[in-house]
This record gives sequence, structure tokens and C-alpha cells, in this order.
Amino acid sequence: MAVNFEKVILDLITPLVVHPEDLVVKKFSEDDESITIQVLVNEVDLGRVIGKGGKIANAIRTIAYAAASRVGKKINIDIDSF
Repeated sequence: MAVNFEKVILDLITPLVVHPEDLVVKKFSEDDESITIQVLVNEVDLGRVIGKGGKIANAIRTIAYAAASRVGKKINIDIDSF
């Protein structure tokens, strides 16, 4: 069962941002055990995606971890602005 992690994360983050045209989600690296996904948002939206105390970012990571564990992988999500 192939999971498109980029689409899952994009679908989770898109409703949170004011500038969805600036949202970039790309797979940075992947091997047999882990996947690294990089999320780039507009500087204005960074606080919305991370949330107070990192609660929203942690919720996004938890959902992604659950999806990745179903296929036997670990996922690392880096959130940054440009």
C-alpha cells in the first residue's frame, strides 16, 4: 500500500495557511526505514502552522507518524519559512 505522504501533509496544512500559493511540500530524502519531508510556508503563515507551543506541528507529525508506521517507516517533517 503506497501512501503519498506529501499529499497527506499538504492536505493537512493547506486549510491553516493564508497564502496557500506559497506552500511547498516536498520529499527531501527516503530510504528503507525513514522519510524526510520539508514543508516551506510563507513567513506570515509559520506561526499558524507551528501553533502555540508547537501543538499544531506536533499534531501534524502525529498523523504523519501513524500513516508512516502502517508501511513500516519513520517520518521526519521539517517546517520552515522562506
